[in-house]
Amino acid sequence: MKYLIFIACFLNLVSCSVSRVIVDKPVILDEERIALTKEYMSDRYGLESDSAKITPKMIVLHWTAIPTFEGSFEVFYKSKLPSWRDEIQTASSLNVSTHFLVDRDGTIYRLMPETLMGRHVIGLNHVALGIENVGGLDDKKLTRAQRRSNIWLVKYLKSKYDIEYLIGHYEYTNFVGHPYWLEVDDSYRTEKEDPGRRFLKRVKKATKKLKFKPTPQKTN
Repeated sequence: MKYLIFIACFLNLVSCSVSRVIVDKPVILDEERIALTKEYMSDRYGLESDSAKITPKMIVLHWTAIPTFEGSFEVFYKSKLPSWRDEIQTASSLNVSTHFLVDRDGTIYRLMPETLMGRHVIGLNHVALGIENVGGLDDKKLTRAQRRSNIWLVKYLKSKYDIEYLIGHYEYTNFVGHPYWLEVDDSYRTEKEDPGRRFLKRVKKATKKLKFKPTPQKTN
């Protein structure tokens, strides 16, 4: 029994100590996407920028609700939002986009530069880095490998940028009224559950030493 416990502890130590690699797999980053991003920043946030760059202040964890990496990547790939996304089409034709996509085996893909604004969280895109995780629904719950990669990635990003907050997508409306909240349309909201309360709680617990600010209490 002691031998088995030793082996289990050893394997756990090895798995946690393996250095992760970020695989660059960019979405289309053409002139159209940059122009639409700058237009979004102007129309939604009142921000004028020549570069569409951001200064990251928070990390937002998501799930794609799509069971495969290929299907998830396809959603983000093009510059313009597809016509079937009518619930957010009226806000902008800029396609949804995230900075990282974590596959179910834990592989981390970087889809766009960390300092370029993506479209993944209403009201906060101008300060937010997005980490999407493939899957998330009942038949494709997020995996232990994804959780470990999220923890590693959060630590990596905190070491590079002055990140103040780590939140789940479902917490984004807690920032209404916060200085970082810039969405001009009070009616523009979507209901979110990702990345799941349990997943977020475990990632936050594992990164507690980074001393992120607590998510604001919801005011409305």
